[in-house]
Amino acid sequence: MLERSWAKYFADHIFPEIDEAPFSVLYSDRPSRHNTPVNVIIGALILKEIFGLTDEEIVETLPFDIRYQYALHTTSFEEQPLNDRTLGRFRARCCAYEEMTGIDLIHDCIVKLSSSMAAMMKLNTGMRRMDSLMVASNIKKMSRLELLYTSVANLARRMKKLEDPALPERLFHYTQEDDHNKVLYHNRSEDTDSKTEQVLKDAALILSACGSRYDEYSEYQLLIRAIKEQTKSDANGNLTLKGKHDGMDSNTMQNPADPDATYRKKSGEEHRGYIANVVEVTDDHHNSITVDYQYEKNNYSDSQFLKDYIERQPEGGSPAVLTTDGGYCGMENYQLAKSKNITLVTTDLKGAEVSDHWADFEFNEDGTKLLRCAAGHEPKSSVYDKNTQKCKVSFPLNVCRNCPYHDQCHPTEHKRVATIKVAMRTAFHAKQQRFLQTDEFHKLARFRNGIETVPAALRKRHRIDKMPARGYIKTKLFFGFKVAGMNARKLIRYLSSQAKVTPYPQRA
Repeated sequence: MLERSWAKYFADHIFPEIDEAPFSVLYSDRPSRHNTPVNVIIGALILKEIFGLTDEEIVETLPFDIRYQYALHTTSFEEQPLNDRTLGRFRARCCAYEEMTGIDLIHDCIVKLSSSMAAMMKLNTGMRRMDSLMVASNIKKMSRLELLYTSVANLARRMKKLEDPALPERLFHYTQEDDHNKVLYHNRSEDTDSKTEQVLKDAALILSACGSRYDEYSEYQLLIRAIKEQTKSDANGNLTLKGKHDGMDSNTMQNPADPDATYRKKSGEEHRGYIANVVEVTDDHHNSITVDYQYEKNNYSDSQFLKDYIERQPEGGSPAVLTTDGGYCGMENYQLAKSKNITLVTTDLKGAEVSDHWADFEFNEDGTKLLRCAAGHEPKSSVYDKNTQKCKVSFPLNVCRNCPYHDQCHPTEHKRVATIKVAMRTAFHAKQQRFLQTDEFHKLARFRNGIETVPAALRKRHRIDKMPARGYIKTKLFFGFKVAGMNARKLIRYLSSQAKVTPYPQRA
């Protein structure tokens, strides 16, 4: 039974591919107690995501379930190497290392592991598809009043915990458990403006009481940030709330519990949190693996995700096709992809439709000179304008008047010549429009649509919107293991189908 279970595939194909070497930087070279093997920790964190377990559940399951021990190669251990702090301490070390160096060890490990899985499944790495998805921060939506109140209350509680006598007596109520509801909801006799005015006065008072002694505390810094982002000073030096046109942007803090979370409105919906980008490879039998991912604050653009991904690709790589939706389009992105031997195909275009004849205009490589027009005529002169990125070109007047594309170009006629202004990006846009009508494009568009299952799986099965962590680096780490868990399930399902067995217990 063990040989036919999921544990066999995990033990034989996934666990051996976990590379421990990069994690040596987290540990001391001096003689000390042996650490829990890193491959056991990472393997346990992947199993945790496969089965939707908590830290406590995976730690309690390991000593009693031989399948987990078999999967993690710990059946010979006298004592199972996980305890209630092992996983948390490992995550904390990885996060601290990234904060200090900017190196994401977990991302590098999971991407390498995912590539190995794709090779085991013999997937076509030359055909890739990309998509982005919103990841909600596990925080409460706050009004501006509640945000300011919470920031003041957090600092007041910090001062009380430190038994600081500088905490003004009139602010003691902020440290009481029921004060939040009493101030914000129960006291209906006061309107929101008067409550906000009082909270702003309290904020100024507590900051004055702290002085510079609290610079190292996050509560102090977050209150300063909230005041800076949400308020401005009037003529008398009093704090008042900013209006819509006073410079507030998507980076404004949404909740002190997760100061990294940002705001974005997309497709008419509000999002507070982060955004992820995933790249998937597949085969003709709908087997697939997510081979790369990137996780950022949610005001990061799809176009920038694409640029980052292409820059990570090696020089002189094998030819590949990358399909995306319209959010990744653009001539600059296409040229950047081409420099890495990648053909970028977007399923939609931004901007207004242009005349088809522009597609036949030929430019030099950098678009600074027009070589010939749609009718094949070479211009008499071509001058490039850096500001508009357009070429102002002239043709003999009689040539332009007799051209079959005269009415589409709308040239400006002079005594001897006719001139037009045209940009290389316009010709590129027209070529893309023409490509959208071909059978090859419709085939690639259907291929790209398959990646829509990835956000659904991460949201429904792996609950990315309910991650038990807050903050950019911490939630990125959790997201990475959820991607690894999703990939591991796919590999186990693939291997079991080849062996014609059922790897997971069937529910009644």
